[in-house]
Amino acid sequence: MTPSRRVLVINPNSNPRVTRGISEALQPLRIAGGPEIECVTLEDGPFGVETQEHVEQVSLPLRRMVASRPDAGAFVIACYSDPGLQVCREATPRPVFGIQESGMFAALSRGDRVGVIALGPQSVARHLRYLRQLGLIERLAGERPLNLSVADSERPEAVDRLLEVGAELRDTDGADVLVLGCAGMARHRRALEAALGLPVIDPTQAAAADALGAVLLA
Repeated sequence: MTPSRRVLVINPNSNPRVTRGISEALQPLRIAGGPEIECVTLEDGPFGVETQEHVEQVSLPLRRMVASRPDAGAFVIACYSDPGLQVCREATPRPVFGIQESGMFAALSRGDRVGVIALGPQSVARHLRYLRQLGLIERLAGERPLNLSVADSERPEAVDRLLEVGAELRDTDGADVLVLGCAGMARHRRALEAALGLPVIDPTQAAAADALGAVLLA
């Protein structure tokens, strides 16, 4: 069977505005003649994946969505907590990428010490547990919270707060590369990179690039 040339990017929260922002951030990866990048919303997910309960809540619905889309050549779970990543990998023979995993590895190709801009304190604790599982905790300069919701983080007025936290990670924690710790922050990447003078990784772009590579090389 001919491998599919579609990458399915799934937003696990039910906020379609976040999905639109993700799709806009992935536009540079949509190349004429290249694989299709389709962005979809998990409509029965929470409005924002912000707690461990939310992470557990979306895992099986994500698995069902992945299993229902054999037309996709690769999948991206567009939430920085990588919810349901392992159970989704069990549901398909196609590659499934989590944006935290891909984002961190992309950051390590651009710098030595990674700083992460998170939504809130609960997110930080959850992400640190995961980084220990991935064996990457030694490369973390720091992770600092915005104290914003998913919906708030993607609004234009959030950029000042992102700049403040990014500067703290650079100047106090010694980060030489930054990762945006939520898919909703994607629209701010260019502005942050220009203002802070550091590489800024949008993890959804990083995961989508990994997925495109997997599709093209299949």
